[in-house]
Amino acid sequence: MEHLPKFTFFLAALIVLVTLTSVQKENAISPLNGAWSAMDGNTEQLLIVADGYCMLTRFDRNNKKFESTTGGSFTVEKKQIVLKTEFNSADKAAVGKTRQYDYSIKGNTLTTNIGGIALNYTRSDDGKSELAGNWRITQRKQDDKMVDIPLRARRTLKLLSGNHFQWAAINIETGEFSGTGGGKYTFQDGKYTEHIEFFSRDDSRVGASLSFDGKLEDGNWIHSGLSSKGDPIYEIWSRFKP
Repeated sequence: MEHLPKFTFFLAALIVLVTLTSVQKENAISPLNGAWSAMDGNTEQLLIVADGYCMLTRFDRNNKKFESTTGGSFTVEKKQIVLKTEFNSADKAAVGKTRQYDYSIKGNTLTTNIGGIALNYTRSDDGKSELAGNWRITQRKQDDKMVDIPLRARRTLKLLSGNHFQWAAINIETGEFSGTGGGKYTFQDGKYTEHIEFFSRDDSRVGASLSFDGKLEDGNWIHSGLSSKGDPIYEIWSRFKP
């Protein structure tokens, strides 16, 4: 029993060390959270970051033209973003590969070459929202029955920051890219509204707004209404961390 105090002290110190390590890791990622935008000529680049996941999209706002998108899970190491690409609409061969990108943040300016070109991104929001995070659709109503959607290589994710969103239908094994769309959103009084700024499948949808009934229940996001095609939907989305 005489060794118990020493063991107790060692255990307490270990718990503190693990906690501090976790906090430091979270603090290293949190400054990136939110939405960032930059201009490359007439092309806008929108970067959304939440839950250790990011999506970067290039589009021409004036001509309502989608150009490309890429994204995946990431960590931060010594002022570098270490990104594991899970989708890339312009380069299927990039999927599954890991690359390092330099970055720095000063005030509301993020400088990084994550898009292949070093640009200064301006913060669009701070990533604070009850819906902010990385979501995966896990259930969908079909013929009045809820059908489970198990996690597979082919998946649909929706990444939200403070007021920006992007969904992507991808296959992390084959590199197949099925589509994406995004823009700004609002969520108030049980109404979730998307304002579309880019849509890879149909540029004519850019500028449109879609409203859905939405609520958070037991950590899940229940999403219902009409799709962009006018079809009724009832979906359950769950937070997803790689």
